Amino acid sequence: MRHPFLTLVLGLVVLMTAGCGFHLRGTTQMPEQLHNLILDSGDPYGPMTRAIREQLRLNNVNIMENTERKDLPSFRFMGDHLTRNTVSIFQDGKTAEYQLVLEVKTQVLIPGDDIYPLNVTIFRSFFDNPLAALAKDAEQDIVLREMREQAAQQLVRKLLTIKGSQNAKINQKAQAATSAPAHP
Repeated sequence: MRHPFLTLVLGLVVLMTAGCGFHLRGTTQMPEQLHNLILDSGDPYGPMTRAIREQLRLNNVNIMENTERKDLPSFRFMGDHLTRNTVSIFQDGKTAEYQLVLEVKTQVLIPGDDIYPLNVTIFRSFFDNPLAALAKDAEQDIVLREMREQAAQQLVRKLLTIKGSQNAKINQKAQAATSAPAHP
């Protein structure tokens, strides 16, 4: 009696998640016009640019190498800035904990349309252990890599908002055209 009930509950959970449009994280559906884009960066082999390139490829976006083409959208990496703020201190006045703040600035230029700024800010706490200097450096490198990956994931998710804002502009233009009085 217990197993049929469990099977029924499990079946209902599967149907509800499948029916509500649930998607696994990291599998966003890119708009058709953003399937091919140019990744423009001042440092094409830098860690942040590599993280962005990897996330775009994971989301089935073809990154075009020819930066002279004017008919493709351009994803411009403007730069990133890392800030370390002291959050807490030990009794002797040395820093015990830092807050790392990574700010990433990008723009998406769509030909014949507009420039869309996409900015992301990632926060992380980092404990400073003065007794383990080598481990601290390795841990900080791991934390920075994770912050870059998280920023790249958020940037790719924000690409979807561009399609939403474009649809809103098209709807506004259509409403303005239909509400305008016709001249005989």
